[in-house]
Amino acid sequence: MTAPLTPPPPPHDQSSHQAWQAPPPAEAGFGAEYGQDGPGMKTELREAAVIVLAVAVSGALLGLLWMWLAPHVPLVADQSGKNWAVYFKDTEGEQAAGVDGTFTLLALAFGVVSAVVVFLWRRRGGVPLVVALGVGGLLGSLLAWRLGVWLGPEQDVIAHAKEVGKGVTFSAPLKLGARGALLAWSLSALLVHLGLMALFGPRDPEPPYADGPYAAPPA
Repeated sequence: MTAPLTPPPPPHDQSSHQAWQAPPPAEAGFGAEYGQDGPGMKTELREAAVIVLAVAVSGALLGLLWMWLAPHVPLVADQSGKNWAVYFKDTEGEQAAGVDGTFTLLALAFGVVSAVVVFLWRRRGGVPLVVALGVGGLLGSLLAWRLGVWLGPEQDVIAHAKEVGKGVTFSAPLKLGARGALLAWSLSALLVHLGLMALFGPRDPEPPYADGPYAAPPA
């Protein structure tokens, strides 16, 4: 008499385990795209250098516009013997505040334009790109300030007064009293670029294994 044969164990179904670890080739493109970190640090640094240079050089246009649009502060000179004294012709005038306001408004506008141009050129973020916008805006503001002062009215007020004569009205040198205006370009560029990225920037795709055949098998 022989013992009954023990039936072999049923084959273990590993289809779900295999499907979890090895998605079909149709989804391979998603994995490659989802794992990308960008064009590479060297490329980003080169693009950042181009942005800094282009934004900074455009500060020359800001300086010319500031010199052209800023209100002139009228001065008048008086002479007593060999001594000259220069006074504000309009002691209650707000032209000096208008000079700072004009620079600030122009810098804000340049920041918006530079942020839009950079976003349309590279529709993505990244630390090098953001830093380039900030640094380029600051350099452009410094260039605009110095260029506007240099091309504006004569800096030597006494020499200018002697040149035009006693009692003749002339313009004061172009001066930026509120140095905080030098940051307006950078701040507006960063804020606008951040808003554009939030509204129209690329979105990370949803993982395909959240539901469906690639979901984790139940415990």
